[in-house]
Amino acid sequence: MTTDKIPPLAGVGLKPRHFAAIHAAPRRAAWFEIHAENYFCAGGPPHRHLTAIRADHPLSVHGVGLSLGGATRPERAHLDQLAALVRRYEPSLVSEHLAWCAADGVYLNDLLPLAYDAATLDRFCRHVAEVQDALSRPILIENPSRYLALPGEMSEGEFIAQACARTGCGLLLDVNNIVVSAGNLGLSAESLLKDMPLDRAREIHLAGHSLHRTEAGQIRVDDHASPVRPEVWRLYDRALAATGPLPTLIEWDNAVPDFALLLAEAAKADRRIAADQSRHVA
Repeated sequence: MTTDKIPPLAGVGLKPRHFAAIHAAPRRAAWFEIHAENYFCAGGPPHRHLTAIRADHPLSVHGVGLSLGGATRPERAHLDQLAALVRRYEPSLVSEHLAWCAADGVYLNDLLPLAYDAATLDRFCRHVAEVQDALSRPILIENPSRYLALPGEMSEGEFIAQACARTGCGLLLDVNNIVVSAGNLGLSAESLLKDMPLDRAREIHLAGHSLHRTEAGQIRVDDHASPVRPEVWRLYDRALAATGPLPTLIEWDNAVPDFALLLAEAAKADRRIAADQSRHVA
């Protein structure tokens, strides 16, 4: 099993429909990211394929079910399964969301927003610290896509900055989510980006989103079902100028295309990373 860290190159999400294509050309993607909960099983085909892929590629594990912003502590059984998965595959990065998705034992198929206030920050930091203790490593926290503004005492960037400072966690900077949130809340995407603690960014996410017309106006929906939009690429260039080269994931979770199209999107990110490296060298 490779122990290399994820390089500052573009990776793609690992999808079962692509296993054959990946095995046929196993070094064509720099790295892969998995959704942790898809591998909460003891064995079988998912682990057989992942073990083979992990032998040649760095890996990032992205959780979607810990509900770190929820009112109660992360479910112990869920956390134990995540810790076992991390021990098994030794990923370079582990990440979760600034969101909640469970209440009273009921899990919702969504990542729901938080109020950015002191009480929520205290609770969120306790949950992040519990997860990091269980994994014996810091995790990354992803900024969410938002569809409404909740009352709060601080900005999203300030909330994340304080969480990073208090827990030692890092930032998974989702550039697509910034564009989605800015469009839906009537804010400047550039201002939201500048407000983020970019010095704590360790990974970047890029994805497609869709535009919909409603009676209230246009809404951006973070559906991960299409190529990265031009406005997201432009903000990505601004992000790289601030962070320097970082591992960058192409997320495509719905209407999943052929593996070749994912690699083509990753190549677009790699060209931008290379251009940013050239600017820094010059």
